[in-house]
Amino acid sequence: MSGATGTADFFYREALRLGYVARSAFKLIQIQKQHKIITPGAAVLDLGCAPGAWLQVACQNLGPLEKGGLVVGVDVKKVKVPSAHCDSRVRTVCANVMALMKQQARAMSPQERGFSVILSDMCPVVSGITTKDEAISCELGMRAISLAVGKIKVRESADYSETMEKFQSSTDPDPDEDGVLRRGGNLVIKFLENEDVPGFTKFCKVKFKKVTLLRPKATRSSSREIYLICEVLR
Repeated sequence: MSGATGTADFFYREALRLGYVARSAFKLIQIQKQHKIITPGAAVLDLGCAPGAWLQVACQNLGPLEKGGLVVGVDVKKVKVPSAHCDSRVRTVCANVMALMKQQARAMSPQERGFSVILSDMCPVVSGITTKDEAISCELGMRAISLAVGKIKVRESADYSETMEKFQSSTDPDPDEDGVLRRGGNLVIKFLENEDVPGFTKFCKVKFKKVTLLRPKATRSSSREIYLICEVLR
């Protein structure tokens, strides 16, 4: 077997062999290997956590139990914490991220001090209507950004203003101006590639010290998924 199907099947078989609940685990494994976004004892918020593969990889990178740390997964579906690669530091919450208030998210964090890492693998249920799927992907991404960094204030002259204003409604209603990502924290967001991704990238470059776009090797060739990796919140 060769080509894209062979690659996809390889990651599927590897997930089964290693006890991961989905092949998407290898996307976060690659991101972690290249960027070290999760450190021992981290407090991790995983948005759109179903079926739980990223919970597994996040927990594996918390270090030993005595290091502490926490992984909280949020999904509109009820998600059972996988038995493999997860320990008592992992829990899940059934909630719609698009309606999740920052104060509610902050209350899930240790001492309500916020999270050191926010992961968003959220993706629209693909309709096949490209413009619709892209718009929903951007709305989900915008929600993740606003949860992380707080109220988004756009300067009219900024070269990202058109993109941020287009999806501003995705952050409402939430009166809390402060984000739930701690200073120095890291953010990873999945998008479907589209013309607005550069605008999100430019905005995040203002907020974070390092911003990278990555298409993990475990991504299917037919997929337009791309990950925005934002390191060290200013």
